[in-house]
Amino acid sequence: MPHLFEPYKQRSVTFRNRIAVSPMCQYSSQDGFANDWHLIHLVSRAVGGAALVMTEAAAVEPQGRITPQDLGIWQDAHIEMLARIVELIHCQGAIAGIQLAHAGRKASTARPWDGRAVLEESQGGWTTVAPSAVPFKPESPVPKVLSIEDIQRLTESFVNAARRALEAGFKLVEIHAAHGYLLHEFLSPLSNQRTDEYGGSFENRIRFLCEVVQAVRMVLPDQTPLWVRISATDWVSNGWDIEQSVALGNKLNSLGVDLIDCSSGAIVPGETVPVGAGYQTPFAARIRREAKIATAAVGMIATPEQADHIIRTEQADMVLVGRAMLRDPYWALQAAKQLHQPIPTPVQYDRAWS
Repeated sequence: MPHLFEPYKQRSVTFRNRIAVSPMCQYSSQDGFANDWHLIHLVSRAVGGAALVMTEAAAVEPQGRITPQDLGIWQDAHIEMLARIVELIHCQGAIAGIQLAHAGRKASTARPWDGRAVLEESQGGWTTVAPSAVPFKPESPVPKVLSIEDIQRLTESFVNAARRALEAGFKLVEIHAAHGYLLHEFLSPLSNQRTDEYGGSFENRIRFLCEVVQAVRMVLPDQTPLWVRISATDWVSNGWDIEQSVALGNKLNSLGVDLIDCSSGAIVPGETVPVGAGYQTPFAARIRREAKIATAAVGMIATPEQADHIIRTEQADMVLVGRAMLRDPYWALQAAKQLHQPIPTPVQYDRAWS
């Protein structure tokens, strides 16, 4: 039976354990560039024993940022600093992964600590885009509807971002199709009211994501794992749900996706979400079981015992730890100690773990 500290292999990548640092926006970039904050934030978690260290959502074009301070990978100039961070993560025995994203109609907002308000152009904002002319909130600006040509151009933006990720040295790529951002907006009937080949039926609503996955998979080497993060349910009637997520998991499996990262919600404001310890883990378990694809569990996973239980009961293949990692960069080392599992520690820190 697998456990939290058993190594896990996907393609040619071996994770030293089943613990990943969940992508968490830092809202600390200028013009999309990573900087010393990102270096310290990400590399410290690699030093702390995580097997996979994921960047925050990296925008594939400037208009795809949630805030003007989001990380980006839309130009070659972004590669240099990312490559430095990747090298240091790998030197600590962890795997560096990047999440490619476009915020869609939820873009052009202020940072959380600045109030999250939609930004006008005079404030550094821009016109948002979406599958349909449906704003995120009633008071939000109506987004520009993407044309077929726009969709094709954005697919190429994801491909170019993946190429840059490879040049920077990332060993894993994740496509962000959750949390109400652009690809999720196409999946959900709550935000997608199109009547062309990208709207209406399930097959049409998943088309854009599938095209992005196929195009990105084609440029990734066979040895590079490809993950997709989804919102397994919208938590709203007549929205995207777990049954559709299972069907999507089957499709993505056939397209060369290696793992579904199972989150939920955020397509519309004010949905009722039964938040609690491991509240999204059942989605990972069901998709894993029914779609026959590896999954990662994420959301309110805080204790080593909880994370170990998820792996031992085969509800997921990896656990993504977010807030607990923000509180303690060495969460994985602490978990190994509590679970009486051996784990390599930096020699500089040996005296603290003996």
